[in-house]
Formats: sequence, C-alpha cells, structure tokens
Amino acid sequence: MAGPVSNGEALPACFLVECYNPESHDVHLSLTMRATDEQSKTPFQKLIKLTPGFHCIRVPIEEITALIDVRQAFGIDLIPNDEANETTLYFGLMDFVTELAEGKKIEKAGTKIKCVVWDLDNTLWDGVLVEDGADRLRLKANVATIIQTLDQRGILHSIVSKNNSEDALRVLKRFDLDQYFLCPQISWEPKSQGIKAIAQQLNIGLESILFIDDSKFELAEVKAVYPEVQLLNAEQYGTLTERNELEVPITAESRMRRELYKVEASRQSLAQTFSNDYMAFLRHCQIQLSIRPMTEENLERVHELTQRTNQMNFSGNRYDREVLRGLLSAPHIDTFVLSCEDRFGSYGVIGFSVVNRLEPRMTDLMFSCRIQSKRVEHAFLSWVIRKYISETGRDFYANYRKTPRNAPSGKVFDDLSMEEIEIKDGVSSLVFRKGREVSDDGVIDIAIAVPDRVLVPST
Repeated sequence: MAGPVSNGEALPACFLVECYNPESHDVHLSLTMRATDEQSKTPFQKLIKLTPGFHCIRVPIEEITALIDVRQAFGIDLIPNDEANETTLYFGLMDFVTELAEGKKIEKAGTKIKCVVWDLDNTLWDGVLVEDGADRLRLKANVATIIQTLDQRGILHSIVSKNNSEDALRVLKRFDLDQYFLCPQISWEPKSQGIKAIAQQLNIGLESILFIDDSKFELAEVKAVYPEVQLLNAEQYGTLTERNELEVPITAESRMRRELYKVEASRQSLAQTFSNDYMAFLRHCQIQLSIRPMTEENLERVHELTQRTNQMNFSGNRYDREVLRGLLSAPHIDTFVLSCEDRFGSYGVIGFSVVNRLEPRMTDLMFSCRIQSKRVEHAFLSWVIRKYISETGRDFYANYRKTPRNAPSGKVFDDLSMEEIEIKDGVSSLVFRKGREVSDDGVIDIAIAVPDRVLVPST
C-alpha cells in the first residue's frame, strides 16, 4: 500500500485496529509493516495478544516511524501465530488515525452527550425574565428546531436557570417547549447544584451532560465544581446539531427516549409509596424481560447501546457496526438483545450480551442505566448461567473489566456468588461451578423470543 500521508502533511497519531476474537482461547497476532523498497531491510513488527472478546489496539506512530518511513509505500500483514487449525477473527476499523488537537485524548472524542442542559435568559431566549417581563422575551433563532432535532436523536434536554420557577415554566409553555425539558432545576441556587440534581434524577454520568450558558461566570462555576461536565457558550448554540458528541443514529428507540424517561419518573413517584419495601415495589411493577438474538433489524439499536452505556458496561467495549455484523455469522457465538416492559410501559431495548458457547464464557454484558437497581441484570445472569450449564454440563465463565463507573453494578456477580479465578490484562475471569443452585428472587418474569412465534414464558 502507499504511505498514509504525503510529504508536507502531519503524521497520524497511531495505527488503530479493532478486532473481535470469538475463539475460546488467546490468539497471538503478528502485525508487520514492511517497506516495498528493497533497500529497506528492517520491518516494523509487533506481537498482539487477543484474549477472547473485543479489542481496540493502538500502535503509536513513533514506534512505527522508528523503523519505516510512513511517507513511502509499504505493506501491512496481520498473521496469527501458532494456530494449528483455522482461526476466525472479526476486524472493524483498521487504519491510521489522528487524535484531537491540544492534547485531548481519543476517548474524549467518543464521549457522547446524553443530556443538554440549557440556561434560559439570553441563552434559550433573548432577554431577562425578571427584568423585561414575559411578554418581551423572544426565542433565539432556530432554537426550537435544534431542540426538536436533538430530541429525535434521543438526546435529552433539561434546564438550570436562576429564575422564579413558576414564571419560567409558564414562558416555556407559551413557547410550546415545556414538554421537551426533563427535571428542570429553576431556582436561585448555584447552577452546579442543579446539574448534579439532573444527573442524579436521570441516572446519567456528569461527563455525558453539556451545559449551555451565556455567562462566563456560571460556566466557570460549574467547571470548578464538576470539571467533567462539558460546557458551551450560548453564542455557539447554533452548532449543536453538527457537533460530533451529539451525532448519534436515529432509531425508533431514540425517538421515544424522552417518553421513556417520563414513564420512569412515574415509577419512581410510586416507589415512594412503598416506604422501605423496595422488593415489594418491584414485584408490583410486574417487570418482564424479553430475550432475543441480535439480527440485522435490531443491530443499529445494539450499536447505539454499546456507544452510550458506561455505568453498566461490564467489558468497556464499544462495538463497531461491522464487528457486530461479524458476530451474526460466527458459528459458536450467541448474542442476546434484551428489552423490558412493566405495568407502566416499555423500557425499550436495554441490554446486550455475547456468549462464546464453546467454553462457555460470557465475554460481554451491558445494560442501559434505565434498569439499574431493578434486578434485571440479576434475572438475566441467572437465566444465562442456568441455560449454559444445563446445555453443556460444564462450568459457566464470565469476563468482567471492573472500573469505578461499573463497580456498583458489578455487585451482581457477587450477589450470584460467582468466583474470581484470574485477573489478566485488567479483566477478571469469573466462574459459576456446575452443580450449584442458581439463585432466583422471582422479581422478573422472563420471556424468550422464538423465531416466527410469539413470546413464550421460559421454564
């Protein structure tokens, strides 16, 4: 191939390889870059260890350029080592990439916004409510269209404003925008407090919030208290629909996300009436978990889930669409797409899991934060353990990459008494031994989707 850059162009930051290893064993892969100029004898080589599951391998450009000139033509080989039999690997992105300027990390570019939090005065509208009065306020140009466009993408909206709450909500209703804002925080308290309250009520991370304000003081106050919150000066609100962190696929799920959160607010309101008997509240909700395989029809929603999920992502993986498609044809890989509903309505698609049935080992498990603390993760894990031990007569294994974000949810493995037997490259290998009783609290009803049939209860 030709070099990745021409003379005069800046060098890329690294060579990036996305790969899924569906095998039940480690695969060692040799990456070789060799100049086509016969006078250049020394190639660049790197040994890559692929444990079962998904990998994103970053090779710094400095390591490569120490041996070959990337401005000249060279070839790339990826060859499995010591594999006596045929080996299957699924590749996604494989290319030279450039990082963001000013020392920002690659991971930052992938941080997607889940909620845009708006100031009101001279941000959402022109004018100051308490000084100009409601009748003299005018919406900023195109702001309603921007809010509606992001809402269709599944981006939530809220408000943090120093105003009288009843007066501000009345103006929003007059502009026909009140229905778009969840958990509005309108008071005279510091705006950082309002943002924290929104994150808690929506159960999302502070790093997935974008706060818009016209005041440099207010932006600085939020930054000082919660540096992970992303900030935008109100002068730039017109760029919102074009910003990378707000570019997400539009799916049937995204179009209804705001309504799903409104239904969740109804659930939480009812939960207060059950005092300290939370399990009784969950049983009252009559939650049903539906389990079906991944298909081309639901792949886009699975991709969206893998990009958005942080708190309940037990592997940390972010799957490329092509890697997901590769899983569909893997002969010994089972995929599970999970959706939920209860007496209040639907949660939509809320989970995804990958199991290599040869071992058997669960290499991926992730859930939407909407079902956190509802015992759904317990119900699915119990079901999948029971299923594979029954079918194979062997112990069941699971991978878990513990992080500060997923540690609270990761207690599900302890709750089901899975044992940690090894930690390798930051990933814990857990096991549930055959012959042991699998706990089931009976809170969640499970239904299995059978192709070309209606949902039927599991046994």
